[in-house]
Amino acid sequence: QVQLVESGGGLVQAGGSLRLSCAASGRTFSSSMGWFRQAPGKEREFVAAVTWGGGSTNYADSVKGRFTISRDNAKNTVYLQMNRLKPEDTAVYYCAAEYGVGGTSSVSSSYDYWGQGTQVTVSS
Repeated sequence: QVQLVESGGGLVQAGGSLRLSCAASGRTFSSSMGWFRQAPGKEREFVAAVTWGGGSTNYADSVKGRFTISRDNAKNTVYLQMNRLKPEDTAVYYCAAEYGVGGTSSVSSSYDYWGQGTQVTVSS
């Protein structure tokens, strides 16, 4: 079993920044990690993913150039640095761990474990 706990969400004005963290415990942290988000009334959507070694990343087009995913395996933590935030970035953000192929899948069903989510609200 893997437990994932997100933190760092909050309320920020448009144009501002936030850094989300996802701390993992339990099973070894040798997995690809992803961030997804879900806005009210919408389906969960892919945001970013990173491989175990951090050498490969993948981003949704809507966040490219603004968000950066990274990880610190010594701390069993993955981060999502979010810059130039927009009101449309408002959502609950979830981190997820993938123990299968080890790529940077954008498909939620590829991920085996999920955190509880952290709310990000961007005001205009």
